[in-house]
Amino acid sequence: MSRDSTVVELGDEPKFNYGDKVRSLKHVRNDGTFNGKDIGDVLVRKGDVGYVANIGTFLQQFFIYGVDFYEHGYMVGMKGREIELVTPENSSSASTTTMEDET
Repeated sequence: MSRDSTVVELGDEPKFNYGDKVRSLKHVRNDGTFNGKDIGDVLVRKGDVGYVANIGTFLQQFFIYGVDFYEHGYMVGMKGREIELVTPENSSSASTTTMEDET
């Protein structure tokens, strides 16, 4: 993980609110902090949809959004840059990515 010391989100309001429907912008793998899955297992795929269930902080710098990916049955912590708000205009756009698209 590289820490971007020039970005401090906590001076502003959170980008997302409780209950917001969001979509993952990237694949997320278990870094060892998610119980019940092996390190490296894919937890969330790019395009997966969930709801913001809690908002916390990380390194006194970033907001971390606990996103309930209801189709998977678990919650994953995501940075604001890793998710986007699902609006009626973009809710029908399906992701057709593969694991090779992982960022």
